[in-house]
Amino acid sequence: MVSQSKLSQVFSYQNWVHAVSGAAGGCIAMSTFYPLDTVRSRLQLEEAGEVRSTKQVIKEIVLNEGFQALYRGLGPVLQSLCISNFVYFYTFHALKMVTSNGARGQQSALKDLLLGSIAGIINVFTTTPFWVVNTRLRMRNVAGTSEEVNKHYKNLLQGLQYVARTEGLTGLWSGTIPSLMLVSNPALQFMMYELLKRNILIFTGGEMGSLSFFIIGAIAKAFATVLTYPLQLVQTKQRHRTNDAANGPTTSQQAGKPKTPSMLELMVGILQHQGIGGLFRGLEAKILQTVLTAALMFMAYEKIAGIVKLLLKRTA
Repeated sequence: MVSQSKLSQVFSYQNWVHAVSGAAGGCIAMSTFYPLDTVRSRLQLEEAGEVRSTKQVIKEIVLNEGFQALYRGLGPVLQSLCISNFVYFYTFHALKMVTSNGARGQQSALKDLLLGSIAGIINVFTTTPFWVVNTRLRMRNVAGTSEEVNKHYKNLLQGLQYVARTEGLTGLWSGTIPSLMLVSNPALQFMMYELLKRNILIFTGGEMGSLSFFIIGAIAKAFATVLTYPLQLVQTKQRHRTNDAANGPTTSQQAGKPKTPSMLELMVGILQHQGIGGLFRGLEAKILQTVLTAALMFMAYEKIAGIVKLLLKRTA
């Protein structure tokens, strides 16, 4: 009887509402600020040299590749983001419901951090292949990108098939180790968001507007991003399999297949050739993109979830 009750909590319609709202909110936010994510990827993958601003990179991309280049790979990213956000929001809220025993007072920052970490681990193993292909898709036809990427990464499905055929399962889950360490990012983000939200609701007597959701979403993401950025940089490089002078030797041939450098090898290479600043290359674009995207995502998520719940109550 207890197990059946827990099972019903896992498959509760409320969890589906949170998951769909999170997926929709994420797609709306990413579509709005996608050019900043394109800039962030370029800055993270380029060689050591003069540090360029977000504005400079956007100008160069538009002049050299056209305005549409800012949105290259948006379709596959939205597909992957939709899956990723659905899995994360569903898992997080299902775990929250199962462990709450109906007592809202049991919520705490430490508990949110733990549940967010578990949800993040499940999300990593579920969605990493999509993000591996996405990283390569968005670099198609960019100067310095191999002909292999330009030829075989035309869409998400084709990219997944090509990686599975040529690199096997290890290729599909390239960058999983830093990704697992990076579960701390959404976990820290959700911990801070829930903490701020709980305290504001207490202070305001249970009322929050769109601007409040936007602001606390921005604060929560900025907090998580700064703490975990070096790991995000290494993750991007592992997924793209860069082999440039800025990072030292990053690939080697073993049995005719490229070997993905370890997280430690990449970090040491970056420190040797670029210094500590190299671990934070692209941070400006990342902060700008992720903070704005997360803020808009949380605002849209809360509004969509609120509307859906209201509609469900009226039809009940």
